[in-house]
Amino acid sequence: MIDTHIHLFDPTRPQGVPWPPKSNTLIYKPTYPSHFRALATKHGVVGAVMVECSPLFEDNQWVLDVIAKDTVMTGMIGNLEPADKDFGKQLEGLRKNPLYLGIRYGDLWGRSIHAQSTNPAFLAGLKELASHGLVLDTANPKAELMEDILRISDKIPNLRIVIDHLPKMEPQPGDATLAELHKRPQIFVKISAVLRKSGDKVPQDVAFYKDRLDRLFAAFGEDRVLYGSDWPNSEPLGTYSQVFGIVQRYFSGKGAKIAEKYFFRNSQKAYRWIKRDPKQTLA
Repeated sequence: MIDTHIHLFDPTRPQGVPWPPKSNTLIYKPTYPSHFRALATKHGVVGAVMVECSPLFEDNQWVLDVIAKDTVMTGMIGNLEPADKDFGKQLEGLRKNPLYLGIRYGDLWGRSIHAQSTNPAFLAGLKELASHGLVLDTANPKAELMEDILRISDKIPNLRIVIDHLPKMEPQPGDATLAELHKRPQIFVKISAVLRKSGDKVPQDVAFYKDRLDRLFAAFGEDRVLYGSDWPNSEPLGTYSQVFGIVQRYFSGKGAKIAEKYFFRNSQKAYRWIKRDPKQTLA
């Protein structure tokens, strides 16, 4: 199994970190691949993709340096500004490292994908990203972002796009939006950030989440859904075991073939991550 959404950071660095804030005392601490290993591998998760949690350009290289030291890390999604005049040069330098799989962009770090979705320079940057076989992750799903993703996908049909955390979107995407997303095989979705509160509790019964998961699974199908924990950002709602357990029970109920796609095969299609350990394959 491959976890396609974890974050790495170290607040003790001299320059600190842009995220998480000090007020988030549960996760404001060094988070490295070794910490992920200790929590995830006991569940059979043998690899992970790190997703950016900093807008600082130099943190792209910081993450590459960190993940190079641990073979549990199969790649990273970085942070670059596609409309920037230096985007091509920056991307060229980073993509030489096979662990650099793409970039993340959305309503994050004061940016607006809606404002950029009609910007010729932004679209040119994404076309360059696609030309190198790299992926675009989105951030913070909402109705407007869904429409923007459809627009970008129509303009750059060879760009692979991964929508993160769709189970937590409120309100959930409308039927018409899901129908349009269904038509585009290059758009994937992470069934991530699944846990949510009901009153003052976080239900651990998969039945509580089933209707929402059923609807997303029906829209994207068995070949375009991915596992992502959002660790350690997930910890305020549940432990890694609890986050993993909900989706493991849900997808196990669909049979071994579909579970295998969700936890492993689809991540290869979406991210083209790098195998670094013999365990990162199917028997």
